[in-house]
Amino acid sequence: MNKTIRRASVFALLLVLALLIRATWVQFYDGKALADDNDNRRNAIRTYSRPLGNIVVAGKAVTGSARTKGSDLAYKRTYTDGRLYAAVTGYASQAYAPTQLEGIYTELLNGTDNRLKTVMDTLTGERAEPGDVLTTIDPDVQKAAYRALGDKKGGAVAIDPKTGRILAVVSTPSYDPSALTDANTAGSAWKQLNADKDKPLTNRALRQPLPPGSTFKLVVAAAALEDGLYKNVDDPTDSPDPYTPPGTTHVLVNENKSAPCKNASIRKALQYSCNNVFGHMAVQLGQDKVRAMAEKFGFNDDNRDVPVRAYASVYPSGMDQPQTAYSGIGQFDVTATPLQMAMVSAAIANGGKLVSPHMVSQITDSGGDVLQNYDDSADSKEIVSSSTAEQLQSAMETVVKDGTGTNALIYGATVGGKTGTAQHGENNSKTPYAWFTSFAKSDTNGKEVAVAVMIEQSDAARSEVSGNGLAAPVAKAMMQAALK
Repeated sequence: MNKTIRRASVFALLLVLALLIRATWVQFYDGKALADDNDNRRNAIRTYSRPLGNIVVAGKAVTGSARTKGSDLAYKRTYTDGRLYAAVTGYASQAYAPTQLEGIYTELLNGTDNRLKTVMDTLTGERAEPGDVLTTIDPDVQKAAYRALGDKKGGAVAIDPKTGRILAVVSTPSYDPSALTDANTAGSAWKQLNADKDKPLTNRALRQPLPPGSTFKLVVAAAALEDGLYKNVDDPTDSPDPYTPPGTTHVLVNENKSAPCKNASIRKALQYSCNNVFGHMAVQLGQDKVRAMAEKFGFNDDNRDVPVRAYASVYPSGMDQPQTAYSGIGQFDVTATPLQMAMVSAAIANGGKLVSPHMVSQITDSGGDVLQNYDDSADSKEIVSSSTAEQLQSAMETVVKDGTGTNALIYGATVGGKTGTAQHGENNSKTPYAWFTSFAKSDTNGKEVAVAVMIEQSDAARSEVSGNGLAAPVAKAMMQAALK
């Protein structure tokens, strides 16, 4: 064999080897990635070749599956009371990636979760029968929140303080997930929803942190009591009125000019929502101590899964003293979700212990056998001492009985709360956000609930926007439904 032929043969052999290596790589390494690619039509055909498992509320499925016509996707997702439960379920779409519980439990609901496989499924390679997701949502509380929010733009969350079970997650304006399920019609609905200036696809209960205003004063009060700056909610504080934070000439004013806020106790300061008291208190404590308490309650947590990933509520760092003062009244760069502020009230109501909030109780296979019980795995941690919690409960009760939160009073229940009206826009030029966070305990049946409501926008005149006027009635409706 001459030299030229030998070289050509070696080169051809190397090409064949390269092809074999590439084919092996594609088959064994890239194969799974290609199979799992969202653009692989065969995945959608397989997913929707038969009915999906369901998301269940109080024993009843709020999802379903319907036979399609003239499509290679045999079934599509359907929803019962879709707008009511959209913030919980999200959507499963033939055209777009699933969201919320539909997205988190995709494999369980379409039967590809390995925990669903029987021995026969493993041997035959067949897809298992899909499982179901059982939520902690109480339909009465969910409906109460949705109806009370009405045409307002806002979010609301209710939690059982003793168990961490989330009883309601509502975001308004809502949307109908059914509009996004069919690949033939989802495109136009998607464009319309994303063009809507009210952003109905945004989950305001879990995923839109906004300044919490005076509801954050509960966190500052907890820090002051735990630190020993003040030993009792009825001790007078060192609080000038008006108060000018160090390093600025800008006076921190109170909304109610005639309120008895000078040197007011924590109870009185919560009752009248005294900005001078909590702004000065934040400066006295220092931002590090306030942040440490905020983080115990759950702020600055980028991994808050309920199991939907909630956006982090933020208490900032690197502030000067004027900024620290404004952080003490829930302004500057402090942000919170309704979930976060419900967690604050839940911990206070539960004697200082926060049970991990969760809105799924169990996931099951097609026969109803439990694959995972989230109620059993919900952990708790002490946020504040039982003494601090009891004092804050008492002060919050005063807010509702004799202070800024009277619209939350419920006959036959002990109710504590805190209002908030957060400034919005440069020089407070835009309509403020109205907040209310609270707890309620039945005087007869032992039931408890903690809630938080945020109203981002309503038809009320600017002068009528307040936590008590807008948010407290929503919270009251939710608490009444939960205590029945």
